Amino acid sequence: MPGDTYVDAIRDRVLIRLDTLIRLRWYAIIGQLGAVLVVAFGFQFSLPWEICLVLIAVSAGLNLLLGLRYKSNHRLLGDGAFWLLAFDILQLALLLYLTGGLQNPFAILLMAPVVVSSTSLETRHILILGAVTIGAVSLLAFYHLPLPWNTEVPLKLPSIFIAGMWVAIVCTLAFTAIYAFRVAEEARRLADALTATELIMQREQHLTALDGLAAAAAHELGTPLATIALVSKEMVNSLPEGSPLREDAQLLRSQAQRCRDILSTLTSLSSHGEPIIEHQTLSAVIEEVVAPLRDFEVDIQIVNHGDLRSLPKCVRNPGIHYGLGNLIDNAVDFATKKVTVDARWDPAQVEIVVRDDGPGFPTAILSRLGEPFVTARRSRKGSRARGMGLGLFIAKTLLERSGAEITLANQPGNSTTQTGAMVSVVWPRERFEDMRPAAMGAVKEEPDEAKISPQVGEVTI
Repeated sequence: MPGDTYVDAIRDRVLIRLDTLIRLRWYAIIGQLGAVLVVAFGFQFSLPWEICLVLIAVSAGLNLLLGLRYKSNHRLLGDGAFWLLAFDILQLALLLYLTGGLQNPFAILLMAPVVVSSTSLETRHILILGAVTIGAVSLLAFYHLPLPWNTEVPLKLPSIFIAGMWVAIVCTLAFTAIYAFRVAEEARRLADALTATELIMQREQHLTALDGLAAAAAHELGTPLATIALVSKEMVNSLPEGSPLREDAQLLRSQAQRCRDILSTLTSLSSHGEPIIEHQTLSAVIEEVVAPLRDFEVDIQIVNHGDLRSLPKCVRNPGIHYGLGNLIDNAVDFATKKVTVDARWDPAQVEIVVRDDGPGFPTAILSRLGEPFVTARRSRKGSRARGMGLGLFIAKTLLERSGAEITLANQPGNSTTQTGAMVSVVWPRERFEDMRPAAMGAVKEEPDEAKISPQVGEVTI
């Protein structure tokens, strides 16, 4: 699949800038410094504030070092971001050890690095950071210095409260991390799928650009060739019979005319196209898509339901060919012996239904089919290899862009019958017949020899 290399490269990199982590740590440093100073000097509570300030200074020093070493737009690899977030967990855990452990209400902040990691890091990094956080919370439940408090009225929280804090932090950590991971992963998958779609369509856009370039060349070269043709004709008329220069002038005129004929052909192909190639009936579209798949052992039958005299026609559309080809290719993959392609049409709509006699769509993912990276594909050899799930997503996107409505379902049957899958593609007939490929713009035809460039003057031949 085009774009797999790009997708893999994106997944191997953290989708967060180093500057973002540095800014988040500065916010944490300001909060930690403010809390320590207020508790130690504002409330006059007893705590080892000197050690706390050393830990905060270490975090600030790391920030300064990273800011000087790397540019603000530098993006970290997964391992680098992992170690920075692990440092934040350990630094905060040490501060909590000095200030009461789980009795300190700021213990909830231990979840922050894990939530940040779940939006950008790999699963193994998230699991390790989560395990480190849970281990730190468990140790802080038993091992910590006293909570800074008024020495005249000591505060001792019951064990059941500490246990509740531990359960609350662990449960909240798991829920928020999983939720953030799922949201970020869905966004990444959708972005990767759209990127793959753009890469697939890029080839067609390049062909379209070449077509436009040919038309532009024909347009621009028309006038100078007309001038050459006129001058060479005047040379032929002015030179005596049998002169070598006359033969050269005749050769020059014939070659200029040949160039004009070639450019005229390019212009007509760009502006008007060949009806035999560009316009296709519905049956021709289906047959062209099915033809490359007939080499496999699965029998593919095409059944027309409708009056052949009113067979709908459309302009050749690469998106429709790719989309239908992918659907039929999937049916061939899953079919046991037979794939049926039903074509139906009436004055209101055009419908293509692809059926196979395979196991059908898995019920568990039927409602999600068509989303990126959702797949139940196996290889033609029967192996367990799975696709990326982008093919159906791209096909569905292209067909829907052409105005079609896609329905994925399993064929009705009883518990003893292997019914297979069914995909229905329906267009409004007016939309199907009015489809056009990407507009190339009108190409202005160059005048005949009668219209000459201003340098020569207006001459009628």
